[in-house]
Amino acid sequence: MFCMNVYAAAGGMSGRSGAMQKKIAVINDISGFGRCSISVSLPVISYLGVQCCPVPTSVFSNHTGYPHFFFDDYTDRMPEYIDNWKRLGLRFDGIATGFLGSARQIQIVKEFIHGFAGEETQIVIDPVMGDNGKLYSTYNEEMCREMKKLITHADIITPNLTECCRLTDTPYKDAGWKKKELYRMAETLSAQGPEKVVITGIKQGEFIANYVYERAGENQAFVREPRWIRTHKVGTERSGTGDVFASIIAADAVNGVAFDKSVKKASGFVKKCILKSIELDIPKTDGVCFEEILYQLKRN
Repeated sequence: MFCMNVYAAAGGMSGRSGAMQKKIAVINDISGFGRCSISVSLPVISYLGVQCCPVPTSVFSNHTGYPHFFFDDYTDRMPEYIDNWKRLGLRFDGIATGFLGSARQIQIVKEFIHGFAGEETQIVIDPVMGDNGKLYSTYNEEMCREMKKLITHADIITPNLTECCRLTDTPYKDAGWKKKELYRMAETLSAQGPEKVVITGIKQGEFIANYVYERAGENQAFVREPRWIRTHKVGTERSGTGDVFASIIAADAVNGVAFDKSVKKASGFVKKCILKSIELDIPKTDGVCFEEILYQLKRN
């Protein structure tokens, strides 16, 4: 009752776009252990000075990389959860999506974007579909088709190389990518809607590269010179690194940080997280111990 009185005294619609602090709605699952999804996005986005508002798609006791886990699909409860936000009149400066578990969830996200995004809202979609040339076991062709439709609503997308190939119907190869091939894929994706594309996880010898493509200028008709942003490979793959990366990109987008600068910052921070996790002998399934070095993440 106290909360209701405070709400009424404050004028009710404290979540409207007139609020000074920026807000991002993050649509992803919750994993209680293992450092991934919303468990990563919430602290990272918050540290960057943006309110993180989770929309859970499912609840896991721990992520699926462990031998066993509890799982609760939240799909049937998402519409009612979201409807209460509509009744509050909420609007968001950013909307960010992560792993989506079904074609229906992808459709719910499209409806969410239509219902909550304003003209200035930054839509950041991480099309979490697969890796190393293969789709995840939970993904199917219907979901691939729906994800192709979803990215048309995005301002920024962050596909890895596998996802980029699937979204552009390009044959996958592990290495040996030429600039013109990556440019063609990024251009194809951007032509569908996103002004900014970063293709992540490109192997280049001792480096891991990200390919940054951005349309700019009047009516977004001019393409800035695409950039390679590379870091030395360290350690091995860990859960949650993509969530750290995408969360920084999303927070920076609503904070007005230049896209290439944001990609460079996110890439460098992920590398530091991996190195710190190796130093502390953190198991790979436990993800990256970003908490130890979060203070090193700059807001601009």
